[in-house]
Amino acid sequence: MKETDDTIDTVFGGRLAIVQGRGGYRFSLDSVLLAHFAKPPGDGTVIDLGSGNGVIALMLAFLYPKARVVGLEIQRPMVKRAVRSMELNGMKSRVEWVHGDVRAVGRLFPSRSFDAVVCNPPYRIEASGRMNPDPEKRVARHEVQGKLRDFLRAGAALLRHGGKMAMIYPATRMLDLLETMRQEGIEPKRLRVVHSSSGGEATLVLTEGIQEGRPGVKILPPLVIYASGGDYTPELKSFLAGGATK
Repeated sequence: MKETDDTIDTVFGGRLAIVQGRGGYRFSLDSVLLAHFAKPPGDGTVIDLGSGNGVIALMLAFLYPKARVVGLEIQRPMVKRAVRSMELNGMKSRVEWVHGDVRAVGRLFPSRSFDAVVCNPPYRIEASGRMNPDPEKRVARHEVQGKLRDFLRAGAALLRHGGKMAMIYPATRMLDLLETMRQEGIEPKRLRVVHSSSGGEATLVLTEGIQEGRPGVKILPPLVIYASGGDYTPELKSFLAGGATK
């Protein structure tokens, strides 16, 4: 895909520019939710596994101006867009991208070298549903270049002792997520369920675990996206405007 096929979109009230492919994978509200849910150390090192066009990494750099952020992405066109976005936003000194596979993080980074990990992994099992013909969308949505366990195993290998890993995943696969986190040494500690509307079924789950943490999880109040009139809730409006995280 040529650069002329890309668009430059903005988030956080126009304060953050994101380069995306016009016809390929484009970020969704999931990325905004995860960036606000994650609680990395304000001056620590953070890695976004499967960073796509770089939106989560860039939002974290915006929200935590003293943090150093790294994005790891297997699709080279997306890495190129992420680098352009980094340059457009003047973040070259604090953000970087690595082209590589989450299944090979041991060859890309020193072990135990990050304070926090964030990840919006592919949601769909490889054989489930119709595979999207667009390669960017296919890799981003289906587990063709890494399964849930691969992302969690990579996070566990990169986190320092006591480091945090935050993820977003479909509510229908919440048990898979929590079980696999524990199996890979990431103890679930904070969880928030996302609903499209008040009273509706849960659609997504946000969870944060601690490397080798003790058992005990804190269940946060539900996060509701749409108010009764169909507009975003005040909390979502704050997120989209780039408001400070709580």
